[in-house]
Amino acid sequence: MARDPGIVEMQEAERRLAATDFPSSIGAFVAERAAAMGDAPAAVWFETSETLSYADLHRRSDALAASLLARGIRKGAHVALMMPNGPEFVLSWFALAKLGAVLVPTNTAYTSSELDYLLNQSDAQALIVDASLLPALEGMAKRPSCLDDARVFVRGGGAPYVSLDEMLDEEREWKAPWPVVATDLASLQYTSGTTGFPKGCMLTHDYWLLLAFAAAVGMGSDKVKRSLLWAPFFYMDPQWQLLMTMQLGATAYVARRMSLSRFFDWVRDLEINYTYFPEAALKTLKPSPADKQMSLRYINAFGWSPASAKEAEERFGVVARDSFGMTEIGAGMMVPISATHKLDKRTCGIAAPFRETRVVREDGSLCANGEAGELHVRGRSILLGYYKRPDANADSFDGDWFRTGDLFIQDEDGYLSIVGRIKDMVRRSSENISAREVEAVLEEFDGVEEAAVVPVPDPLRKEEVKAYLKLKVGVDRNAFSLDHLFGHCRQRLAAFKVPRYVAFIDDYPRTPSHKIAKQKLIAATDDLRKDSYDRVEKIWHQA
Repeated sequence: MARDPGIVEMQEAERRLAATDFPSSIGAFVAERAAAMGDAPAAVWFETSETLSYADLHRRSDALAASLLARGIRKGAHVALMMPNGPEFVLSWFALAKLGAVLVPTNTAYTSSELDYLLNQSDAQALIVDASLLPALEGMAKRPSCLDDARVFVRGGGAPYVSLDEMLDEEREWKAPWPVVATDLASLQYTSGTTGFPKGCMLTHDYWLLLAFAAAVGMGSDKVKRSLLWAPFFYMDPQWQLLMTMQLGATAYVARRMSLSRFFDWVRDLEINYTYFPEAALKTLKPSPADKQMSLRYINAFGWSPASAKEAEERFGVVARDSFGMTEIGAGMMVPISATHKLDKRTCGIAAPFRETRVVREDGSLCANGEAGELHVRGRSILLGYYKRPDANADSFDGDWFRTGDLFIQDEDGYLSIVGRIKDMVRRSSENISAREVEAVLEEFDGVEEAAVVPVPDPLRKEEVKAYLKLKVGVDRNAFSLDHLFGHCRQRLAAFKVPRYVAFIDDYPRTPSHKIAKQKLIAATDDLRKDSYDRVEKIWHQA
């Protein structure tokens, strides 16, 4: 019986990676790529005509590392980075990696209360921030004790803080005062879960390098010379995508923010070979003979329907492949290029290099093929654990297996498909939104007795947030102000967490233990937008 070509391909990818001499750290990787690529462009911010060569990235991040060291930033220091997509983010990230400091990427949409939580929970000792985002810092209730003004480095600003621009201009000489190795902590990447507040995933230098190198091997590295990065750099995706691009010796073209209306112009005019392609973008451009003139060769088609993937491959002559990853594990599984026999199925693929997967029942026994169970993943350089969260660590690990909280089925060939989730989250674009966090804010509002948040399928953002509200006795729905409710949410939540849809309910379906049975709420209608107010369109969707 012939071996599955996709499994053979993935085994070969792992053999190639096993034979690779990995750099000792992200900083060592930057130095190696600079030596190999010199003045070739590494990253281009095409909307502002800013370019950094491989040599620039190395030299300027060296100098910034020396400037940070002169101001007391040492190996192991936790440094939050709150910056839009610009060269300063990348230079700061690489400078911190060379220092052996721990990067804490910070969402630029965070309110003061969210920033208050993150900076204190992460024990941030310094903050690198854009001047436009200072109001969130200055509105915090309590800064970490060591985060005084002398450790706030501001791009586009100065006193009473320290000017990051002046630090970048100092051009100090860098000499590493201590070694930084693959197993050292590189970042605390925060992600939401069922517990209500974001958790900091402790990720090593090897985590990031393995993820980037595996992605490069998985897509066929000889065909990618130009990549398009459009997600905010505080997410994990553009971080590994930039490292992957550098490993390929290619050039990353970086957008300030995503624009569906300009996406195809970017891909065409910049002659992009690789990007994460939003499924909704397919609908924004009608098919034409010019489609085949695109330079695209490979696209990440995360969560796409088989029909959409087939359409993209036929229209643009690309390889479109799904995969499954999480902040905690990096790449969990990939659909190999050669797995064309599986493209009529919605599958996330097979275990990625240096990953093992299993699907288990509640009692821990292995599921049969085709039986839904929780996906567990283990392997080289997954997260070390959640920072200062022993409760979450106890819940999330079964020995060295990480419990993803997602329900999967495995077919007879070993290919895995996601069918649902156990964790109570909404996945909107690249964000995991804790339902409990949003519910807690809603239940603080006057007149709300109880709230239940569920995901609503959305063609652009995968899911949107919907809240079912049970009002207190005596509160009139007709007099209840949704505008005031949304204003309350905006003061306490980042904009992407504010519910788009709101519906009123007399009472919820309940489990025997009186918990809200959200699956019954979801199953009760074929369209979760019905009988809901739409905050974006400002209308009630009728049944």
